[in-house]
Amino acid sequence: MHATERTALITGASRGLGLALARGLAHRGWNLILTARDAERLGDVRDELARQTHVAAIPGDVTDARHRDALAVLARGHGGLDALINNAGALGPSPLPPVLEYPLEALRAVLEANVVAPLGMLQAVRDALKPGARVLSITSDAAVNAYPGWGGYGASKAALEQLTAVLGTENPTLRVYWVDPGDLRTDMHQAAYPGEDISDRPLPEVRVPALITLLEDALPSGRYSAASLGTVLANARESAA
Repeated sequence: MHATERTALITGASRGLGLALARGLAHRGWNLILTARDAERLGDVRDELARQTHVAAIPGDVTDARHRDALAVLARGHGGLDALINNAGALGPSPLPPVLEYPLEALRAVLEANVVAPLGMLQAVRDALKPGARVLSITSDAAVNAYPGWGGYGASKAALEQLTAVLGTENPTLRVYWVDPGDLRTDMHQAAYPGEDISDRPLPEVRVPALITLLEDALPSGRYSAASLGTVLANARESAA
């Protein structure tokens, strides 16, 4: 693989924000390693994006250590990673239950998907991360705000944010970001509000430019709001015009 080529591993890449980002990076010539649980959807994404760039895709669940190890083998085979995007996650029960009624087994599953699996993914690919590689953890404003019904999911994202922040402190040669994409018109967001019309939420593609900025520019490690970053970028472009 040519030294100037860039490779990103994206989890949860068959739909929603993960798919939108994969499309955006493919358009910019990034090589992609993609994973998601839905094998059929993932195969369609691979076939679509392979017309633009090199794409490797392995269906599976990132809560499975063997699957994470298989992705790490792919990463090493690509000469290492310029970016790891921990996007896959679980909402938990729908409709969203209050904390006092939250099933404990469901909470364990959410924590496994949203906290343990992303850390496991990082540990699996740690030797494949190039110096200066970007690590993105997709988080939520539910990690920092107390919304009724969002206790389980919010707690998991708060834990993910802390793990990611400590990762950045411990690994100053990496650029580490935890990114709140805001409310989006996705399957997960629809599941959080069953039966409601969420057509007023923006599509995931709206947030892709902000994520690409984090992946390609040299912003300092930290927490970012994709919506706010997008506004800053738009204002900067207008000022430069």
